[in-house]
Amino acid sequence: MGWRVSSLVLALGLASGLFANRCPSRLNQLGSHFDPAHQKIHFALISRHAERVELLLFDSPHGVPLRTVQLSKGDNGTWSAEIDCPNSSPPLYYGYGFRLWGPNWRYSPTWLPGSEDGFLSDVDTHGNRFNPNKLVLDPYAKEVSHDPVSHAFNDPTVYSSGEGFRARDSSLAAPKGLILPSAPTKALSPLNRPFKDEIVYEVHLRGLTRGDLSLPEAERGTYRGAGKKAAYLKALGVTAVEFLPIHEFQNDLNSEESTAKNNYWGYMTLNYFAPDRRYATIESARTPGGVTKEFQEMVKAFHDEGIKVYLDVVYNHTAEGPSDPTGNYASILSFRGIDNQAYYQTSGRSYKDNNGCGPNFNCAHQVARDLILDSLKYYRDLGVDGFRFDLASVLGNTHAEGPHFSYDKMQEHNVLNRAIVELPARSAKGGTGVDLIAEPWAVNDHSYQQGHFPYHSDREAGWAEWNGTYRDEVRRSINPGGYPPTPGRLANRISGSFDHFGEDGRKPWHSVNFITAHDGFTLWDLFSYNHPVNGQGAPYGPSDGGDPHNNAWDQVMFGDSPQTTLARRRTAARTAMALNLLSLGVPMILGGDEFLRSQNGNNNAWNVDSKGSWLSWEHGPEQKAFTAFTRSAIAFRKSRSEFRPPEFAHGNALQWHQANGSRAEGAPYMDNAQNTFLGLRLETATYLAYSWGFDPAQIVLPEPTPGTQWHRVADTHASQEPWGNWASPGTEERIDSGTYPLQGRSLAVFVQK
Repeated sequence: MGWRVSSLVLALGLASGLFANRCPSRLNQLGSHFDPAHQKIHFALISRHAERVELLLFDSPHGVPLRTVQLSKGDNGTWSAEIDCPNSSPPLYYGYGFRLWGPNWRYSPTWLPGSEDGFLSDVDTHGNRFNPNKLVLDPYAKEVSHDPVSHAFNDPTVYSSGEGFRARDSSLAAPKGLILPSAPTKALSPLNRPFKDEIVYEVHLRGLTRGDLSLPEAERGTYRGAGKKAAYLKALGVTAVEFLPIHEFQNDLNSEESTAKNNYWGYMTLNYFAPDRRYATIESARTPGGVTKEFQEMVKAFHDEGIKVYLDVVYNHTAEGPSDPTGNYASILSFRGIDNQAYYQTSGRSYKDNNGCGPNFNCAHQVARDLILDSLKYYRDLGVDGFRFDLASVLGNTHAEGPHFSYDKMQEHNVLNRAIVELPARSAKGGTGVDLIAEPWAVNDHSYQQGHFPYHSDREAGWAEWNGTYRDEVRRSINPGGYPPTPGRLANRISGSFDHFGEDGRKPWHSVNFITAHDGFTLWDLFSYNHPVNGQGAPYGPSDGGDPHNNAWDQVMFGDSPQTTLARRRTAARTAMALNLLSLGVPMILGGDEFLRSQNGNNNAWNVDSKGSWLSWEHGPEQKAFTAFTRSAIAFRKSRSEFRPPEFAHGNALQWHQANGSRAEGAPYMDNAQNTFLGLRLETATYLAYSWGFDPAQIVLPEPTPGTQWHRVADTHASQEPWGNWASPGTEERIDSGTYPLQGRSLAVFVQK
C-alpha cells in the first residue's frame, strides 16, 4: 500500500440475510432482511454506546424520508425493528439509514434535523462521536445507493462535525443501504487446488477492460467485462486473478481528464459488504441486487475457466479518514457515527494510525472483528476463493484503545487466527476453504511483520505473505545499485525464503513472490526509469506519494544507442519475469506486465483513472513477443513439479552451483557480494543459470544424469530474440559440450533429456 490520500478523501475524512446454513447468526440478523412471505423487513444494528437509534426509510437516493422508526435495544448493544412492507411496484422502500444519539449528544424531544438540541460535544473524552444530524450507512448493508460525494451533492463538509458543520443535516446527500428483494444465490466453487499450484495475476477490475475496444462500450470496466477476460487469462496460464478492492468507495466523481479528486485504486473502504456499483453495467446498477448478481456472474465466468478469484480487502482503515488535531472535526459517514469506540482504536478524542490514511480499524474489538469475519464469509459464499489483506499487520494489533500498537500473531481470537479456523483457510492438500494472503506490514511501531503470520500445523493451513524481501533482492540483482545481493541471500529468496517461513512450519508456497505490484513501477518502467515521475500531467498523473526507493534503473550506459538500451530493457524484463515464475513459492505478476505495460514512470498511480492506468489491448510486435515468452514460462512452470514443492527441498533435490560447475554451498562463495553467478539444479533434472554481472562467461553445466544430456529451454538475453528466447516443447537445443556461453545479466534454463 502506498500513500494514496486525495484532497477529496481528506475532506471527507473519508442487507439481506444470507446462507443460514453456513454463516453465523450475526450475518442472518444484522443489516436489512426482507421476508417476502410475510411482507416484512427486519433491521438490526449494533451500537453498544448509543442511547437512541432511529431508522429512516427512503424511496429514492436523495429523497426525503418516507418514514422514521425508533429501534428497540436488545442484548449486547443490538438495536432492531421490524416493519410491514406491502407489495408495490416500484417497491415502497428503496433504501435506509440511521440516526443515533449517545453520551456526547443526548436525545432531546425538541431536536429537529439541523438543530443542536441535546448537543454536549462533538467528541467526548471516551471517544463517542454521535451526531443525529448525520445519516449513517449501515455497516452490514449489502448494496449502497451512491457515493457520499455525488453529482447531486458534491460538498463533503455536509458530513463533518465541528463548529459550523455539526448541525448540517446529511440525510439528502448521504448514501443509503439498499433493501434487496431477495438473497443472492449461494455459489458452489469447484476450485479446490492447493495454493502451491497457483499463478496469481493482480489487476484493477475497471482497468482490466476499460480500455478494451473489443468489448461493447457498456461492458468496459465492469464485472461483466472482466468476466470476458477469463479465456485470455486461461490461455496465458494464469490460475488466479486478484482484484484490487471492489468494496464500495468514493469514486463516482472520478475523471478521466484529471486526477485532482480521483481515487482509482480503492483503498478507502466505505462498506465491507457492498460490491462497488461503478463496476457494474448501468442496467445492473439500476435495481437493488443487480450489482451483486453481476459480480457473481463474473466469478462464475472465471471459475468456468478454472481460475480462482481473489479480492484485495482493506480492513485496517476506512473511508471516514482522519480527524483534525483538535479532534472536533471529523467526517461521519458510517462506523464513526454508529460506535466510534468499537470500530476505531481511539485514544480519548484522537486516534491511533498505523496505515497512514486514517484511524486504525479496531481489530482488537469484538464488534470490529466480527464484522471483518462476517464480510469475509459473505464473499466466500458469493464464490470468492481467497483474499489478500492490505496492511494486514493491523489485524494482529492487540490494543483496542490508547496510543499503542502491538502485533501478536498468537492471540487466539484475533482476526488472523479466527480466519484460519472459521472460513476456514485452505489446507496444504487443497480442498474447500479459502486462500489467505497478507501484505505483512503497516506504518511504524514495529509493524513490519514479514514472516510472522500464523500457521496452524494441526490444520496444515495458515497465512501466505507478499514477500517484499524477495522483490527487493531480485530487483537489486537485476538493477545494480549500492546494495548488491550476495549469492546466498538471493538463493534464499529463489528457494522459498526458509528464513521467513520454514522456521515456524510453513512451506515455500507461503511465499508470494513478486517483482512488481499495483503499488510501484510496472515491470517495463522498473527498467526504464531511475526515479518516479509522478508529477506529470494527464493521462499519467499528477499523483503524489510513492516510494522513492525502487531499486530501479533505466538500463542506459555511456555510449549506448537507443536500440541497445531498449534491448537491454527487454533482457531485464524477460529475466525478471522468468525468475519470478521459476522461483519456489507462488508467483504473482502485475496485470499488463505480460505485454510490457507502462505508466510513463508513475509509481503511485492511485488516482489515475484513465488510459494512463488502464490495460491497453492493442499491442505491437515486441509486446506480443513478450506475451508469448510469459506464456511459455508459465507453461514450463506448470509442467515441472519441482517448482511447486510441498516442502522445503533438502539434499540433492536442490543444489547451488558456481559458474565453473562446482557446488556453491558454503560461506566463502555464497556470502561474497562480488560473486554474480548462481546456478540452481532442481531434482537433478532442471538447471537455472543466472548471471547478474555485466561480463559474459562460458559456464560449465553440472554433470547430467547418466544417459541424458542438457538441452536449452530458454535464454533471456536480447541476442537470443531471433528464436523467441523460449523453445517450444520438443525443439530444445541439445548442449553437447557441457558448457554454455551465458551473456551477462541474463538467465538460461536447461532440462535433461
